[in-house]
Order: sequence, then C-alpha cells, then structure tokens
Amino acid sequence: MVIGDRLKELRESKELSQGDIEKRTGLLRCYISRVENGHTVPAVSTLEKMARALEVPMYRLFHDGDAPASLRKLKPPKDDEWGSTGGEAAYLPETQPACKRAVLLLGPR
Repeated sequence: MVIGDRLKELRESKELSQGDIEKRTGLLRCYISRVENGHTVPAVSTLEKMARALEVPMYRLFHDGDAPASLRKLKPPKDDEWGSTGGEAAYLPETQPACKRAVLLLGPR
C-alpha cells in the first residue's frame, strides 16, 4: 500500500478537498498533492496531522478494517543470528540513517 493513495482515498470518502485539508492541518495544498501522488514521503508528525484533519484514528491510514490490525507475536532473535549480540547489535542502529536515505531515494514501488 502506498500511503498517498490511502490518504487520498480517505479524503475523498469524506468529500474533502486538498484545500480543506490545508486549512485543517496548516500544510500547503501543493505538499498534500505531492504526498497523495507519491512524490513525497510524509513524516510521522505529518501523518498525525492528516489523521486529525480526516477525523480518523492513525491506524486507519495503514489499515482499512473496522478494528486495528492485531499484532503478531514476534519471536526473539536467535543468539547466532547476525545483529543479535555484541558489536553487530551496536552497529545495527548506526545503519538506520543510511537506510532512510535509500528509501527516500528509491521512492515507492
């Protein structure tokens, strides 16, 4: 799912224009358009503003069911998996900024 498509779908279902969202959020209409068309990846704080403007709980931006999606129980990492202990585990968070940049550069698929 592309977040822009979901935002546009929710906005149109509530019969709101991009200008209405602009007034409710303080975001520029051209920015809202760029998000909806997949040209810009919004920050979490922007998604919070959009959810408030659309009068929906935040999870509805990612899930279209009536109730929030249930969380699966995550299995703890095995001791022999890369990044689970020692220096590898300390290095792993350092890769986050590079991963974020790569996602922004590659864009939605």
